[in-house]
Amino acid sequence: MIVDTPTQTVLYTLEQAIKAYRKLCQQNIDQVMDKLTVDQALILIVLNKYPALSQQQIADLVFKDKASLTRIIELLVQKGLLTREIHNTDRRKFELHLTAQGQHTLAQLTDTIQLNQRTALAGLTEEELAQFHTTLQKIIANCTTPA
Repeated sequence: MIVDTPTQTVLYTLEQAIKAYRKLCQQNIDQVMDKLTVDQALILIVLNKYPALSQQQIADLVFKDKASLTRIIELLVQKGLLTREIHNTDRRKFELHLTAQGQHTLAQLTDTIQLNQRTALAGLTEEELAQFHTTLQKIIANCTTPA
C-alpha cells in the first residue's frame, strides 16, 4: 500500500485516537474537579491501586520521565491530594500516600472514569476489542524487540 502522507498511516490514526480520548477525559474531569489534569488523576489512580510503588515504577506505568513525574507529584502535594515522606530505610526515596482529600477526589472521579471508557469504546464488540488488543501488543513487540 502506498501512503502519500504521514497522516494516512494507521499509527497516525492511533495517535489521533489517543489525543481525542485524552481530550474527552480532560473535558469530563473538568466538569467534576477543578484544576486536575488527566495525568494527575492517573497518578492518583495508580497510587491508590499500587501504594508501594517507587516513583520510577510509577513513571514507567504512566509513560512519564522521572522529572515530569516529580513535577506532577509536587502539584498533587500542593493540592493536598498526596503526602510525600522520606522512605524509612532509604533516604534517597520517598513514600507517597493519598490523603483523605485524595481519596475523596478519586471517589468523585470514579463515575467519570467509567463514563470516559464507555464513551470511547461504545459500539465495539468484545471480539473487536480483543483483536484490537492483540494488534496493539504486536505493534508494541515490534517496537521494543531488537531487529
